Order: sequence, then structure tokens, then C-alpha cells
Amino acid sequence: MKLSKLDLLAGVLVTVIWGANFSVIGLGLQSLDPFLLTLLRFTFCAIPLVFFIRRPPGVTYCTLVTYGVVFGAGLWGVVNIAMYNGLSAGMSSVFLQFSAFFTIVLSRLFLNEPINRVHLAGMGFSVAGLLLILYLADKPSTTIGILLVMLAAAAWSVCNLVVKVKKPGDMIAFIVWSSLFSLPVLLLMTLWFEGLRPFENLLDDFTWGAGFSIFFQCYITTIGGYLVWNNLMKKYPASMVAPLSLIVPVSGILTSWLFFDERLSLWQFLAIGLVFVGIAIFVNSTKISSRLSRR
Repeated sequence: MKLSKLDLLAGVLVTVIWGANFSVIGLGLQSLDPFLLTLLRFTFCAIPLVFFIRRPPGVTYCTLVTYGVVFGAGLWGVVNIAMYNGLSAGMSSVFLQFSAFFTIVLSRLFLNEPINRVHLAGMGFSVAGLLLILYLADKPSTTIGILLVMLAAAAWSVCNLVVKVKKPGDMIAFIVWSSLFSLPVLLLMTLWFEGLRPFENLLDDFTWGAGFSIFFQCYITTIGGYLVWNNLMKKYPASMVAPLSLIVPVSGILTSWLFFDERLSLWQFLAIGLVFVGIAIFVNSTKISSRLSRR
């Protein structure tokens, strides 16, 4: 089994958008508190759509709560805490993509999906590229921030596993309704870390840039992006889909280069190349394995 060309194109497009999304998040953070920005993102993912879209059939409230809390708070809430503790947005995008490997391991442990030597080779190239991107980064990272984002990466892999196991039929309804259940925890996190200050200053801090950031994160990144991603996760083995997320930090770096004129060194291009080599090995693992078996 391998990714169809259309599904591969859709997966690549989504991860490119997710990479660019870190620049869009930065636009929103210019005026809004990071916790409040995330809370608003998931608020508008759920409201008003939840009043017009029925609860996804065959999906229990327990599944919706689990996915919503782990996705909204465990993934993006924890990423915000990491950035709150000093980890840069760029490094957050790098470490978050280790979820690809966590997803593959969890799918092997709980769903008995295969991992062969070709997958491991692809993983090796991609990890080398990610670590080289990290090593070449200009901004320093904090240890606690790195650990928190690795925890967020584990949360994303759990979300992927939930989708693979439960296989929601109506993915838009699943995203909208699970976003609703992320709101109480995100609200508590905002109040715990920032108190009422972000809410008191919301009208004064809100800008057109913040509005665009919320719109893009809500409808393009979350509802549109995870509609495609979760359907791919539901359809294919994790080893064929999860590595595509390694394009995210690459897209983020290239986006900064294209739109913010950030210069890339030869070594950074080499690191990007290593990530793409690893992804290419993953995507073509079936073909490579069959050729190796003939020898």
C-alpha cells in the first residue's frame, strides 16, 4: 500500500501551510497574549459551527473530550507554555515534528503497524536534518522549553492514534466538536498563567493582523488542515503519513526566507535536503523494500 499521488499532494500542501502558519502565529502574537490567541483559535473553531453541525455519528463524548483536551491543551497549550518559557517559534516547529516518530512507534505498539529497515533509514536521515536545523539556529533554546515541546509532540501522536483507532466518519464535525471540549482547559490555562489581564486588554490589543491570524489558524490551519491530515491518518499506515509533518519546519524556514528575507546558509540548505531525503525514503518505502528483497 502506498500514498496515491492526490493524497501525497494534499499531505504536502497541508504541511507547507502548517510551516507558514508559524509566521502567521507570530503576526497574532505581536498584539495578543499567546494563551489568549490559542483560546480564540479554538473558540472560533467550535463557535458558531457547533450549532449548525451535528455531533459526529459513531463518536462518543469520551472520544471527543479526549481528543479535544489532548489536541487543544496538550498540544497547542503546551507549545504556548514552552514559548512562554523562552523557546523560539522556529525551534518549537522543529521539535514538534518529532511527533512523526512517536506516532510511528505508537502505531507499531498498539496497532501492530509494520516498521522495517527502510523506515528506520528514512527516520535516520530526517532526524539528522532536524538536529542540523536545530544546531544552526540563531536563537538559543531553553531546556524546559524543549522538554515541553517534546511533550506536545507526544500529545500530537496520541491525537493521531485516536483518529486511527476511532476513524471518525465526519471529520469536520469531529474537529468542530472536539474543539468545543478543549475550551474549558484552555480557559483555565490562560487564567492560571496570565489571569484576567489578556481579557481586560483584548479590545485595545486586537488588530487587523490579529484577526487575520485567528482566521487563518482556525479555518485554514485547524479545520482545513486537520480535515486532510486526519483523513490521511485514518486511511494509511502511520509510517506513510506521519513523516510528511517533517516538512513543517522546512516550510517555516523557507517561508521566512521568502517573505522576511531571512538568509539561509549552505549548511541550512543541506539540512533541509536531509529532511526531504528521509521523507522520500518513507514515501517510497514499499518500492524500496520490494527492490531490496529481490537482491
